Amino acid sequence: MADASSARNAPAPIRPDWWSKGVAGVILGFALAIAMAGLFAWIGPGGPAAVNKLQFVMWLVVPIWLGVASLCFLFRSGRQAWLWLGGANILAHTALLAARSPLLP
Repeated sequence: MADASSARNAPAPIRPDWWSKGVAGVILGFALAIAMAGLFAWIGPGGPAAVNKLQFVMWLVVPIWLGVASLCFLFRSGRQAWLWLGGANILAHTALLAARSPLLP
């Protein structure tokens, strides 16, 4: 009986895909947060030259990054986390590049 209770109290091993999901959330989440904050800076009210906008955009990165890093564990696998977050990064950085383009009015 003591063996069964000690086995129940033992911590569960970390699943191998949790490391992959966590690293994807930290690395790709940071890149996505930078792109999203940049999009807000360029597309948001007043453009990048708005008064006090620089400070707000700087602090906007952290909640986006933490949100993505927290939600990355909802993916079914680490591979899926890398693929979806990688695709989101490509879209976000492409949109940021388009927003910064001098061709837009």
